[in-house]
Amino acid sequence: MNIIVVYPAAFVSAALASAASLPLWRRWCRQSGVIDEPGHRKIHASPIPLAGGLAVMTGLLVPLLAGAVAAFSYSRSGVAGLFEYGLSVRATQLLGILAGALGMLLIGLRDDQVELRPAAKFGGQLLVALIVAATGVRITLFVPSLLFHYCITALWILAVVNAFNFMDNMNGLCAGLGAIGAAWFGLMAATQGQYLVGAISFLTAGALTGFLPFNFPRASVFLGDAGSHLTGFLLAVLAILPHYYTAHHRKPLAVLTPLLVLAVPLGDLVWVVLLRWRRGRPFYVGDTNHLSHRLVRRNLTPARAVILIWALAGLAGALAFLLQ
Repeated sequence: MNIIVVYPAAFVSAALASAASLPLWRRWCRQSGVIDEPGHRKIHASPIPLAGGLAVMTGLLVPLLAGAVAAFSYSRSGVAGLFEYGLSVRATQLLGILAGALGMLLIGLRDDQVELRPAAKFGGQLLVALIVAATGVRITLFVPSLLFHYCITALWILAVVNAFNFMDNMNGLCAGLGAIGAAWFGLMAATQGQYLVGAISFLTAGALTGFLPFNFPRASVFLGDAGSHLTGFLLAVLAILPHYYTAHHRKPLAVLTPLLVLAVPLGDLVWVVLLRWRRGRPFYVGDTNHLSHRLVRRNLTPARAVILIWALAGLAGALAFLLQ
């Protein structure tokens, strides 16, 4: 089997699993009270289930389990051999990523249920980030210090998770940005022969794409903090996993490509945090000064504002791809 076939298969299978599971998770959220009630800074008039994160996680896990079963039916040559090699080299990292994804999902789900205090939420995020770093998923930036590796990795994961959490303020915005970012990471990994990273990227992009029709332009379900935490975590990890500078790929500036791929959510995060700091407000207290809100105040409809921001993210990803 040609390795190229794996990427669209990963995308399509994740999208189908996510979309198929969403009505079930939506029903469970209604029965369990995991819903977003109308209120301040909210435009929906009726309660909306916060089932998106659970559906996206299902979209990731179902193809992964199916792929693991299928791998045993092939010999060690071809696609199966490539993935067995990748799994043997990165088994601990992959377990850490799955544990981290589940941890972030549960933190967000708990926040959806009871609205955690900021210290508890950030503490949980930090713990997950450090556990993932301990499994070997770390940023080094060529600095020979393990403490630095842990600190910069935790800072990166927390920044990206909260950037996507902040961007979850209009229908389709967070999930769309996640799908676009994951797709660019997948394309970059595929062109560099990093098959496992490419497959995970396209699984992520597919799972988020399967959720989008239920959330954009009108929403029958929201991503919720569970979904935004999961999305941000996956994109943070996808930025760490690839080898941007190797013996066969000597472009030091390529290590900056994740910043370009994620320029829109990270730029929005920096902007609103600085603005809140200047106004003497806690950075974690929400407002309507995000890029999406500013575009709407310039007479764009919410849907058009979201599409414009998607386009900006797509262009930033294209620039990152060329830089690579």
